[in-house]
Amino acid sequence: MSIEPHQLSELPRPVDTFVRATNAGHLEILLDTFVDDALVNDQLCDHWGKEAIREWVIRDIVGEQLAIQVVSNVDHYGHCILTAHVKGNFDGRGLPEPLVLVFYFSMHRDKIVQLIILRNLSGT
Repeated sequence: MSIEPHQLSELPRPVDTFVRATNAGHLEILLDTFVDDALVNDQLCDHWGKEAIREWVIRDIVGEQLAIQVVSNVDHYGHCILTAHVKGNFDGRGLPEPLVLVFYFSMHRDKIVQLIILRNLSGT
């Protein structure tokens, strides 16, 4: 499943690469967007470092054929707050359609150091 993201020219390079690699299901390219000791928090669970992030990507991104359609992005003091419609082969029972997630990216030297993913109730 693939959703073509828009506004990618406005995204910071590591975020743009993250979105494109997610939509294409490219594990190694996706992992390369992170520093070695990065933190990802998804579904209220921490994934510290590349090995934990690799397991998360295999299971929850590539494994579920996640697709991200960018709705908006905001630069906030060098952090990228990306709002997106997300689809995939995950159990969507009880989830709204479209599923709107907010990705909070923190970067350093063209790599992602922290990513927090939330389903905000305000949605878009």
